[in-house]
Parts: sequence; structure tokens; C-alpha cells
Amino acid sequence: MTVPPAIRTENIEVRRTALFASLGPEPGASVNELWYVLHGQGMRAVSFLETARATASPSRLIVAPEALSRYYEGPISSSRNTVVGASWMTRDHRETEIRDYVHYLDDLHAEMQERFGGQTPPVTVLGFSQGGATSVRWVAEGKVKPAHLVVWASSLPPDVDFAANQNIRAPKFTYVCGTTDIYITPKVLDGQLAMLRTANLPHATESFVGGHRLDDATLQRIAGA
Repeated sequence: MTVPPAIRTENIEVRRTALFASLGPEPGASVNELWYVLHGQGMRAVSFLETARATASPSRLIVAPEALSRYYEGPISSSRNTVVGASWMTRDHRETEIRDYVHYLDDLHAEMQERFGGQTPPVTVLGFSQGGATSVRWVAEGKVKPAHLVVWASSLPPDVDFAANQNIRAPKFTYVCGTTDIYITPKVLDGQLAMLRTANLPHATESFVGGHRLDDATLQRIAGA
């Protein structure tokens, strides 16, 4: 019996066109803060930026990159009416997807640096849900050097060494979660904060009454701090 030849899989890097949304003044002398806000699984840049509008300020530029993988959600009865979501990664080929989004976010930050004439104002990176793990990996492995990293309602990525990675230890670190979050339950939250304590990573925590969402008052408190 003839054995059929094995199927091989390989990777190549290709060009992609990415979308990002922004809110606030154009890059220039009037901007003294640059924020990157990373959406969660199934979200889109524009709609997520709307939920982060409470951080808007005449001196703050807020940039929301959209994840590279878009897909139709639910049954596709008509593509005109089916909701489109975006995802930062899945379990399949996860290492290459992580590398791709870190490169993408680095390229976006380089574009912002160029628009600011070579040097951006202080940066805050905020990641919500799946975007929280994405933000941690970007700060740990990428070229952005934020003053503040805000992880909101997210599981911390276990592949990041919070004890040894100096990039992740450099910024102020804040973890935020709602009291009735269906994904980050009190038990899960205890585990996430225990990871930070075990790594001896200085961090602040914020809580609000509510579920798996952003919260205006909490956003304003973090932005004001």
C-alpha cells in the first residue's frame, strides 16, 4: 500500500493593512498624553473607542487599534446584516499571531512617533478583556515604553515573566475589574492578583459596581491620576 505524502505547513510574512480609530487633538504641541486602548474579543475599534470616550480631553490623544482578524459573528444569513467582530488571536498558531500583533502595534506606535516629530508625549496603554492580555504582551515584548499600563477585566498571560521582564515592570501597573464580571469572577481575580504579588510587581487595583465593561467614573479616575 502506497503511503500518501505528508502535508506540510509553513509560515511567510505578508503585508497587511490595519485600521485604527482616534479621538482627541491631532498630534502636536497641544497633546500632553497619548493613550492606546485595545478592545476585547469580538469588538471593533470605533465602537470600543466610544465606550472609552470618558477619557477624552483637549490635551489627550486616544488611539484604538483594531485587531487584524475580522470575522462574521453567528449564522451568516446575509453578510450585509451580520455583525463583524475582530480578534487579536486564537489558540491556533498562537505564537505567530502574538508576534504579528506585537509587530503591528509597534508599527502603529512608530507612526505616532513620526507624527509627533520623533517623540511622543507620555503613553498610557489600556487593554480590555482579550485586549488586556494583548497589551501586556505588547509592553513586555514590543517597543512601546508606557508610563502607565492598565489591564481591565483580563486574564494575565502566563507566558509573560512578570518577575523578570523589565519592560513590564517599568510602567505603573493598574488592574481593573467590575464586581459582577462574569469572566473575571472573585476567584479568578484573586488568582490574577496573586500572580502579581508572587512576582513582587507593584500594582494598583480599581473596582467598580458592574460587569464585563468599561466604567466612565473609573476611567476618569485613572485618567485624572
